[in-house]
Amino acid sequence: MASGQSTAPRQHFPKKERLCAKTDIARLLDKGRYFTVGGVFRVCLLKRKTNATPGEASPEAQRIETTQKKSVAEAMPRLLISVPKRHFKRAVKRNLLKRRIREAYRRNKPSLPVDMMLIYLPAEVLDYGSIVTAMREVKERAEGMKDRSGEEAQVPAKEAGSQGENGL
Repeated sequence: MASGQSTAPRQHFPKKERLCAKTDIARLLDKGRYFTVGGVFRVCLLKRKTNATPGEASPEAQRIETTQKKSVAEAMPRLLISVPKRHFKRAVKRNLLKRRIREAYRRNKPSLPVDMMLIYLPAEVLDYGSIVTAMREVKERAEGMKDRSGEEAQVPAKEAGSQGENGL
C-alpha cells in the first residue's frame, strides 16, 4: 500500500445524497416546510415517499438490479446547502462553512427519506460544535415531521406531543 493511504472506509458526501435537480428543488421550495433552528439555519424540509420496492420489479435480472439501486437511492435523505455571498464575500469562508455543514450532516443524517435545504444565517463563521448542535436539532425535527397527508413519520415517543409547539 502506498504511503498516505489507509484501509479505513471512505467517508464522503456522495452524489445521491445531494439535492441538485431543478425539479426537486422547485418541489421542495413549493411544498416544503420552513423553520429556523437556533438562529443558525433556515431550513426547508419535505418528506419524500418511496415508490419502488425491490420485490415489485419485472423478472429481468438487470431491471431488478436497477430498481433495487433506485429504491436504495430513494430512501436516502438529500441535502442542499446555501451560504449567502451577501455575508461572506470570500469564497474561502463560504467553502469552509459548507465543509463544516456537510460533515455535521454526514454524522447526524436523518434516517427518513427527506429533501432538506439549509441556509446558513449568521454573519460570522461559527465553530464546528455550534453547527453540529444545530444539525442535531434539524435531524430531530426531520424525524418528527408529518407529511402533507397527515401521516406521521417514525416519531420517538417523547416528541410525539410537541409537534405543534414552536419551541425555537
